[in-house]
Amino acid sequence: MTFADPSDTGLLAPGRAGSPAASATGDTAYLRALLDAEAALTRAQAALGLAPAEAATAVTAAADVDRFDVRSLAERARGGGNPVIPLVADLTKAVGEEYGPYVHRGATSQDIMDTATMLVAARTLALVLADLTRTEVALAGLAAAHRDTALPGRTLTQHAVPTTFGLKAAGWRSLVLDARDRVRVVRDGLPVQLGGAAGTLAAFIAYGAEDPLALPDAYARELGLAAPLLPWHTLRTPIADLAGCLAFTAGALGKLAADVLVLGRTEIAEVSEGSGGGSSAMPHKANPVRSTLIAAAARQAPQLAAVLYGSLVAEDERPAGAWHAEWEPLRELLRLVGGAARDAVELAEGLRVHPAVMREHLDVTHGLIVSERLSAELAPLLGRARAKELLTEIARRAYTEDRPLAELLAEEPELKDLELSAPTDPARYTGSAGALTDRALERR
Repeated sequence: MTFADPSDTGLLAPGRAGSPAASATGDTAYLRALLDAEAALTRAQAALGLAPAEAATAVTAAADVDRFDVRSLAERARGGGNPVIPLVADLTKAVGEEYGPYVHRGATSQDIMDTATMLVAARTLALVLADLTRTEVALAGLAAAHRDTALPGRTLTQHAVPTTFGLKAAGWRSLVLDARDRVRVVRDGLPVQLGGAAGTLAAFIAYGAEDPLALPDAYARELGLAAPLLPWHTLRTPIADLAGCLAFTAGALGKLAADVLVLGRTEIAEVSEGSGGGSSAMPHKANPVRSTLIAAAARQAPQLAAVLYGSLVAEDERPAGAWHAEWEPLRELLRLVGGAARDAVELAEGLRVHPAVMREHLDVTHGLIVSERLSAELAPLLGRARAKELLTEIARRAYTEDRPLAELLAEEPELKDLELSAPTDPARYTGSAGALTDRALERR
């Protein structure tokens, strides 16, 4: 469910501008969630005989987002420090004199605000999950197609030993699946909030509830959220869990983006984005825009999550400032991750792989990328010390004479009877990369 929000177009946030997640977290969407929370509370009380059925019908009918002025609510929120207070006044008026008293009855502002936040999060996470699924499917296809496509493995920016692009793509997919699993668990556990003024449900007892503990369960059923064990006004586990899964997802997608940014450099060009962006000054450029925006989100997410973790330290039964500090960072985190997930779909589905360039790069070190293998195979024949000495000298000559390793080895009298074509072929030294890729692709 998404809602247009013309007041915030994302001019300075191209990563989330126009995304479903941006709409699902906009002011209009948040207002919709607040109204849903209020209407569901009245319905839950009606289901337990604490309010007339007609009151539930009246509140639900009045909770129409088009009947409320979101800008006015925002401006009046300054009076009480949150938007629920003016919303309750407006909703009560819209319901009318007969059933207006049943609006918000027994609840506190944080009950509604927290519950609405859970609704916004649940709706946004559903969008994120859909995009993560598309991304992992695309990455699985890349991993399978390039199971045996060799390229240089790089450690500390330098060529190390050969690996395969299939294994690299399988690794990206593994992170995406890790993110998906975390997001699913958090989404399925998002709880309603209902405790009243100090988390004791006292007001509901005053209004006639014989079993007030049944009310949060009924409330959760109305909204499709989880029922909490306790009111969590200052027990902010749900917010911390959201922070964790969102920050992890941003980082997981950021790893994919970081690798594409490196491998797509002009002088490397082993991959390229399917539709790069243009430059305002240089017509020849096709910038890796999708990767850039994902990387930007990944850099911002940890700091936003840190604010949410900091709000765990919430005093008393309702804190002054800690709860309020969550609203903007959490919404921005949902938007960033939603935008990054959208961009990850386009990146993974459109990524172009250039095996011929990868093959060329395997030879950049004149074949020395397989020196590890040669050390292991020559040591039993020549002795460890002699093998190291010989390979060190040949490595020096490979660069100074600009000659391939295999050619220099073939000239050595000690190695004249050896078959060196296989041991010096980088594409034939990828270890268990193929088997590891196969195993990774079994995960669902």
